[in-house]
Amino acid sequence: MKTSDLETTREPSTLQALEGKYFTFRLGEESYGLPVLKVREIIKLTPITAVPQMPDYVKGVINLRGKVIPVVGLRSKFGLAEAQSNERTCIVVVQVELAGHSTTLMGLIVDGVEEVTHIAAQDIEETPDFGASLDTTYLLGMAKVKGAVKALLDIDKVMTADTIEVLEAKTPSDWTNPNPTQER
Repeated sequence: MKTSDLETTREPSTLQALEGKYFTFRLGEESYGLPVLKVREIIKLTPITAVPQMPDYVKGVINLRGKVIPVVGLRSKFGLAEAQSNERTCIVVVQVELAGHSTTLMGLIVDGVEEVTHIAAQDIEETPDFGASLDTTYLLGMAKVKGAVKALLDIDKVMTADTIEVLEAKTPSDWTNPNPTQER
């Protein structure tokens, strides 16, 4: 199959919708991107209070200006080996949409922040087919940025229903915001 044949199999409207600004970060040697509108703030790695009986990827909770938010280690969530934290390790606070259109803030531990960059539709490819047994629904697509490939994440799907159910079962109900338009 020629490259021109591949170009015609893409759905331009879907890829066009992915065009926009992305916040990029690193986990190990790999780069990832999140739609910038999902990112609320970036904070230095602070002490995390462990919560009993949580999965390994839920590292605990932090107090963010009087609001307790859960913190997830993306390395653990993605099945990557743990790494020693350093001065670049930080927590990215994101807004995650839950079922029923409520939202919650969550912290994501990442190895380092890269940049906020505009990614054009022509620089985004569909997620490759890795076979039927692998779930890639959490990937929006793959972006080509400055000669490198970055996996674009759908954070609402990374924090799957089972993750949210575990957090809701173990955490205070005020962690979620039933009114997503309400300012925080």
